Amino acid sequence: MREKMLEEEGGENGAVAVDPRLKAISESIRVVPHFPKPGIMFNDITTLLLHPGVFKDAVDIFVDRYRHMTISAVAGIEARGFIFGPAIALAIGAKFIPLRKPKKLPGEVISEKYVLEYGTDCLEMHVGAVQPEERVIVIDDLVATGGTLCAAIRLLERAGAEVVECACLIGLPKFKPLTKADYAGHGYCRLNGKPVYVLVESRQ
Repeated sequence: MREKMLEEEGGENGAVAVDPRLKAISESIRVVPHFPKPGIMFNDITTLLLHPGVFKDAVDIFVDRYRHMTISAVAGIEARGFIFGPAIALAIGAKFIPLRKPKKLPGEVISEKYVLEYGTDCLEMHVGAVQPEERVIVIDDLVATGGTLCAAIRLLERAGAEVVECACLIGLPKFKPLTKADYAGHGYCRLNGKPVYVLVESRQ
């Protein structure tokens, strides 16, 4: 598996140097064949969480990226976005907003439905969790089709937030930039017009 490239000066032909922390992050993710159904190669991040140093490195890379972007809130998608989101939010001085599945939040909510391969699902957020024009990043563990992230973007924008970027630990190859121009934001894969920042490719 190729790791996502982080920019350093001196790369040749527009290439960027690999952050050495990414190899350990990638190798700490377990692949479980045929879960949760036949044909799926499930990338399990629970094995990464057993290595505090590697877990910290993953959080630190996100924190270094967003520390100076004037982010007001980190929105984490249920459930594994709740693992990385609060740690990132605390480190950059932002609030954390949980985006949950239906009927999990006790207060008044705003909802956004989205289409799955076999049916539909929904994300919900407490009314008032985000204020108009607040700058928000969306966190999840993995991006495959992007459907859930798109729903999160729509939900936040309906509440008046400015979604700056989506960030995931793992992504399919199409979500990973390879050049300095990509890293600068010109070649990122985008969802609903928002760049998607990914640390490592999904493993097969």
